[in-house]
Amino acid sequence: MVEQTEQTISPIGRFITFEGGEGAGKSTQIKLLAQRLEKAGLQTLVTREPGGSPGAEVIRHLLLSGIGHLIGGAQAEALLFAAARDDHVRTLIEPALARGVWVLCDRFYDSTRVYQGKLGDVSPALLNALQDVTIGTMQPDLTIILDVPVEIGLKRAAVRRGTAAPDRFEGETTDFHRKLRDAYRQIATAEPGRCVLIDADAEPKLVADRIWLAVQDRLLGWPQAKVKAGAKTAAKAGAKPGKAKAKAKTA
Repeated sequence: MVEQTEQTISPIGRFITFEGGEGAGKSTQIKLLAQRLEKAGLQTLVTREPGGSPGAEVIRHLLLSGIGHLIGGAQAEALLFAAARDDHVRTLIEPALARGVWVLCDRFYDSTRVYQGKLGDVSPALLNALQDVTIGTMQPDLTIILDVPVEIGLKRAAVRRGTAAPDRFEGETTDFHRKLRDAYRQIATAEPGRCVLIDADAEPKLVADRIWLAVQDRLLGWPQAKVKAGAKTAAKAGAKPGKAKAKAKTA
């Protein structure tokens, strides 16, 4: 359990995004972090991409149905994601941050860079242009990248959806998901100031403790926060980008 000393909390809103492959545990962990922040006296807003705002939710339905493949492939998907993100940022995220709310978002532009960019071969020039139009210089204060072996993540995703058919992205090949994981790890390595790679191949409570340590250190300014000796979370707040655990959990 994390020990917390009394601190002065800044009223400034912060923007935290969660990234990772299918079944990495993003939805679970974003809720657990929101609970901890609320307990610390901070107002939070949990949202997601694609979606989050009324207009973006309409586009989410189109994207997950696979319409992008029918009207132009990954480039069409990138354009749809950009339209959804523009509505999401303007109508929900920016107003909340201006009010001092901590916004926690399940996926953001890193997902577009990985799914449509790295794996869909959409040119960086187009992605950068879309980013300039939709969010400009805005970027997350912290990006939590949840890292889990592909086979485990896909099993979690299958359990989550039950008898429902896999969506556009869950239905991709295992090789696709391996490349997806590698692409996220590359982002964590390239942008250590913004991103933290978290080993998510563990029980949800342990993963949540790792995330909380990172948030305290990077955004709350609580470097003296410690983990009690009985908890193994003291060993590390996240996995190192260069190593993947072989040990044999949902977004």
